[in-house]
Amino acid sequence: MGPEALSSSSGSWLTWALLSAAFAALTAIFAKVGVEAINPDLATFIRTAVVLASFAVLLFATGQFRAPGEVSARTWIFLVLSGLATGASWLCYFRALKLGPATLVAPIDKLSVVLVALFAFVFLGERPSAGGWLGIALIAAGAIILAIKR
Repeated sequence: MGPEALSSSSGSWLTWALLSAAFAALTAIFAKVGVEAINPDLATFIRTAVVLASFAVLLFATGQFRAPGEVSARTWIFLVLSGLATGASWLCYFRALKLGPATLVAPIDKLSVVLVALFAFVFLGERPSAGGWLGIALIAAGAIILAIKR
């Protein structure tokens, strides 16, 4: 299966987003248990190695593992920056899970939804609707309420 077949059979963005949320929830639970008796940086390294190996298998199995062809310098720069940001996020996330309960760490981590909306507004010119901004504000409020010590 080539990239064309993958994109034509990929379904809706909503399906993939819901699956992402489900796997992210499992990530928090599995990571919380996995990081209990190990240094969080080593735990992040192990997780990263598993992700790398998984994608290598996926690319080989679908026949997509080949030279990327012509890739612009701009694309390389932003993919490298994205990779660095992902690594930093994972390091911070695992450290937070090592120190705090998953039920508090995960909601605070989801403040990334609020930050994405703000960054997309400022840097990409995206304009959420009034309802969209309300939802973003509710996500922020929910994370803050969960984080307040009682």
